[in-house]
Amino acid sequence: MDFWHLILLALIQGLTEFLPVSSSAHLILPSKVFEWPDQGPLIDLMAHLGSLGAVMLYFRKEVGDMAVGAFGWARLAKPNAMQSRLALNIAVATPPVLIVGFIMSAVGWDKDIREEWIIAVTMIVFGVILWLSDIYGKSEKTTEEMTLKSALLLGLSQVLALIPGTSRSGITMTMARGLGFTRPEAARFSMLMAIPVILAGGLFALLKLITDGEGAASLSDGLWVVGLSFVAAYVAIAIFMKLIARISFFPFMLYRIALGAGLLFWIWSGGAA
Repeated sequence: MDFWHLILLALIQGLTEFLPVSSSAHLILPSKVFEWPDQGPLIDLMAHLGSLGAVMLYFRKEVGDMAVGAFGWARLAKPNAMQSRLALNIAVATPPVLIVGFIMSAVGWDKDIREEWIIAVTMIVFGVILWLSDIYGKSEKTTEEMTLKSALLLGLSQVLALIPGTSRSGITMTMARGLGFTRPEAARFSMLMAIPVILAGGLFALLKLITDGEGAASLSDGLWVVGLSFVAAYVAIAIFMKLIARISFFPFMLYRIALGAGLLFWIWSGGAA
């Protein structure tokens, strides 16, 4: 596998994982358009580890609160109310996507829906829905006020992200804005929701690595990927969290529509043949 190909994959993963633009679409499309070989389970694992490290470092306080809350429940103790609530809400929001994702992988549906036209349509449709939810959603709630019902709804919305082009962060921010959470709080909880999902994805890649071998990349390639993915993801999170308090999701909608329309044109012109 070409070294520059690995660098591009790492940067794409890091920059798009937590933005509402669909990292899966951005990882699938280059391989489809340029006919790149599959990067293998080692690169998948390393790219996820880089993104995971970035989000955990940026939200280290919240991660610590969740750990304290979860540890308190495990000891049958009574942890701090805020810590307990955050840990419980993340726990409630996580199972739906893991269960549905496992089923889809087991029956092969995850591969069946990796089609260019599906990515193009979902990029456009869910981009518009994100914008509508943003402009009509109330901005009054914080994650400290989140109920288990809201957490479950956010978890159910996350299932839609299994369709390439939807965007896990995008659909969860859409739901959070529709439920009345402020834009920064919607982004914050969406990124915290990513932690157990990325962990599960990393464990799946690790299992595949153990089962199938290293695939198309060496360990040194993987170390480059984890480092670049970490830096790119951390920068993307930091900039996004600063910007989202000042701007709407409108620019992201425009980007998604432009990318989706461009992909549809590419398909129509015979590029996907």
